[in-house]
Parts: sequence; structure tokens; C-alpha cells
Amino acid sequence: MRPFPLIKVLSAALCALLVPLVGLYFCGFWMPNRPSPVQYPIRGVDVSRHQGLIDWNAVAESGVRFVYLKATEGGDFQDENFTVNLSGARQAGLLCGAYHFFSFKSPGLTQARNFINTVPRDACALPPAIDLEYTGNSTARPTAADFHEQFDAFLKALRAEYGREPLIYADDELSRDYLDGYAFPRRWVRAVLSRPGPGWMFWQFSERGKVPGIHGYVDMDVFDGSAADFNALAMDHSLISP
Repeated sequence: MRPFPLIKVLSAALCALLVPLVGLYFCGFWMPNRPSPVQYPIRGVDVSRHQGLIDWNAVAESGVRFVYLKATEGGDFQDENFTVNLSGARQAGLLCGAYHFFSFKSPGLTQARNFINTVPRDACALPPAIDLEYTGNSTARPTAADFHEQFDAFLKALRAEYGREPLIYADDELSRDYLDGYAFPRRWVRAVLSRPGPGWMFWQFSERGKVPGIHGYVDMDVFDGSAADFNALAMDHSLISP
């Protein structure tokens, strides 16, 4: 009988190890890059209507300090749970921010009006956030020049309304295609399998987190800084960029 090649033995052993790890990851029991609570004590979540009704008191009691709530998408969509989520999270003592999913389908000013009409100027302690990604967006992609025109109009309108520098969440592919040359002082990065590089303010480290008070999975985030830094951000109502 021929000996079983070593490479096959090693491959079988690796598969035997990876399969349960993948299962644990997709069930939310294992996070490959869970950030240290000592290094990143300010922890939060970001939610939308997909999380359903949320017990915000239970969320706050679990140690979560902040939440970003989906408010709007494109030119005419408002998240049906935004108002109740905002009210419940604030009553539970969480610092709140609102985010907008930027669509390729609508003019930038139309999208800005949608967000402004949905999110009152002083409703949120944290600066507004803009979600830029291909997933869930139109497959008809604009030229770089068209994107810049609409996105710049959107940014200008939000800065004028809220007097604050927005937080930018952008996936790597869209950043390479459209955001070259932009310098965002407030960045929200996603890295669920490895640690992010430098220069970020918020880090989404898992999309399959488990938090008391929220049914199912939820996105988990940390803030890069101390409690004093975080409180300063919440009180900062000045623009960083012109």
C-alpha cells in the first residue's frame, strides 16, 4: 500500500480545523480579530430596521456606549425604525449618530435633503456618517467626475446644515475607484478578518456580533481613543475641513 502523502494529511488536518472555526464565525461565537477592551474601551453598534425592535436599556447595560443608526438611503428612503431607535437609544443613555447610505441613483442635493429632513440638527451627539459601498448600490456605476460632482454637493450640504465634519465609511474598492484625492479626517473602517491600518476613528470589527437586547446579529464597532476623546468628539460642533 502506498503511503498517504504528507501534503494530503496536512490538508485534511487544516480542513478539520477550519471547518468548525468557519461555523463558529458565522454563528457569531468567534471573532478572528476581536479588539482588546483595554485598548479600545469605547464600544458601540450600528443598526438599521433589519435588527427589528431593540431593547436599548439592555444594550446600554451590556457596556455599549454608542450607536450609529441608519436614517436614510438615496433620495427618498427613510429607515422605518430610525425615530423609535433614536428615542430609545437616547433614553438609555447612549450617544447616537445617524448615517446615510449614498446611492448612485440620486443627485447629491436630493440625498442631502432626504437626510436633513429626517435627522434634526441637534438630534445626535455624534457627527453624521456617510456609508459609501458597492454592496446594495446600483450596478450602473457613474464616472468618477459624475460621482465627485454629486458627492461634493452632498458633503457641502451636510456640512452647511450640521456644522460638523461627517464620518466617512467607505469600502476599499469604492475608495480606489472614486475617493482618490479626498482627505477625510474622520474615517470609519471595516475590517472583520484583520486589524485595520492607521488613520481611522471608528472600526467595525464584526458584522456578526451578539449583544443583549438585539435579536440576531449586529455590527460591532470601537472608537479609537479614550473616554475623554470620545466625549470631546460628541461636544465638537466645529468643521475640520473647509
